[in-house]
Amino acid sequence: MANQTITAPHGFRVAAVKAGIKKSGNLDLGLIIADQPCPAAATFTTNKVVGAPVVVSRQHIRSGYAQAVYVNAGNANVCTGERGLRDVQTICRHIAQPTKIALDDILVCSTGIIGHFLPMNKVRAGITDALTQLSSSARAGQDFARAIMTTDLQPKIACQTIKLAGKTVTIAGTAKGSGMIAPNMATMLAFITTDAAITPAMLRRALKDAVKCTFNKVTVDNHQSTSDTAIILASGQADNPKITKADKDYQQFAHALWAVCDDLAQKIAADGEGATVAVTIRVTGAASDKDATRALRAIADSPLVRTAFAGADPNWGRITSAVGYSGAKMDPQKTTCTIAGTTVFRNGKPARFNPAALSKKMKAKKYQVLVDLGLGKGQDFCYTCDLTRQYVTINADYHT
Repeated sequence: MANQTITAPHGFRVAAVKAGIKKSGNLDLGLIIADQPCPAAATFTTNKVVGAPVVVSRQHIRSGYAQAVYVNAGNANVCTGERGLRDVQTICRHIAQPTKIALDDILVCSTGIIGHFLPMNKVRAGITDALTQLSSSARAGQDFARAIMTTDLQPKIACQTIKLAGKTVTIAGTAKGSGMIAPNMATMLAFITTDAAITPAMLRRALKDAVKCTFNKVTVDNHQSTSDTAIILASGQADNPKITKADKDYQQFAHALWAVCDDLAQKIAADGEGATVAVTIRVTGAASDKDATRALRAIADSPLVRTAFAGADPNWGRITSAVGYSGAKMDPQKTTCTIAGTTVFRNGKPARFNPAALSKKMKAKKYQVLVDLGLGKGQDFCYTCDLTRQYVTINADYHT
C-alpha cells in the first residue's frame, strides 16, 4: 500500500520515540523536519487559557515560514507560568543547535494533562534520540501518528494526491483528538505536510478556510482545549508553478486540503472518548446561518440527546425541544426531524415509523440527524458522537 502518512509528500523526515512522558511507556515525542525553511501556516485555540507552546508557536509562525515541529503527548505544559515558557524555549534550542535550524523556524506543541511541568530531562533526551531516527518512511509517519495520541484509540491519517500543471502534488495529515473537543479549533492537534509550491499567504488562507468547515465542526464534549493547534508545512518540492493567487490551481489545492482536514475531523468525532457511533447533525431551513448554528449547538451539546444516541433510542423529542430553547427562530408546525434516514417528526406532530427498526439503524457506525426548520436558507452542521458510560469512566479517572 502506498504511503499515506505525513512523510508521503517530498521534503520531510519525521521521528517518534518513547521519551517516558506518558505513564504507559508508549511513543510520546515526535519531530517533523523539513529539508529547508518552507512556507507554513497554523491555527490555534481561541481559549483565553493557552499552553506555553501555543504562546511561542503563535510568535514563530508570524513570519509565514517554519522548518521543524516538535510535539509531545502526556503533558500539555499549560498553566505552568514562566517556567513553561522557558521550557518551550529550551526545546527550541535543543532542536536548533544540532540541526542549525533557526529558533523562529521551530513550532512546538504539547498535549495531555494540564498544570504539570514538563519532565525536561526526558524531553531533552527524547529530542536527541528522535534526531537520530529521522526518516521519510511510511513506518516513521505511522509511528508519529501514534506518538501524538492521548486517550485516542486509533491513529488518524489522511492523504490526497492531485495534479497541478502536470506535477503530482501530495497533501497528507495526521491528527489526535478524542476528548476535550469543541468547535473553534476542536484536545486536538493536526499536522499537515505538502510538497506543493505555494506562498505563505495563500497557504494561510487555504488552511484557515479548511479549518473553519472541518476541525471547527467537531464536538465531543463541548469543552474547548487549551492546546488546539493545526499546522501545515509546504516544501515546494512538487515543482508545480507556485500558487500565488486564488486561481484554478489554488482552488484545486484548497479542495484537496479541505478533504484531508475533513477526513481527519470525522475520524476525531468517531474516536471520541467512549464513543460507539459517529453522528453528523445538520440543521437546514433556518432563518439565518446564525440561527442554524444556535439550533445545532443546542442539539449537539445536549447530554440527553447524546445519551439517546448511545442507547440507539430514537427519542426525537429531545432533539426538537433542544431547538426550541436554542434561541433560534422556530415554528414546530414547519419543522421536520429525520434520524438515520427515517422521518420521525413533521409539521408539529409525530411521523409514523417503526421505532425498533430505527433503533437498529442507529446502531450503525455512523448516521445523520437532519433538522429542517422550514423558515429560510440558513444551515450548519457538526460531527459528533454518542455520550456513553465509558466517557464518564475515562474522565472521572483521567487525573488520578
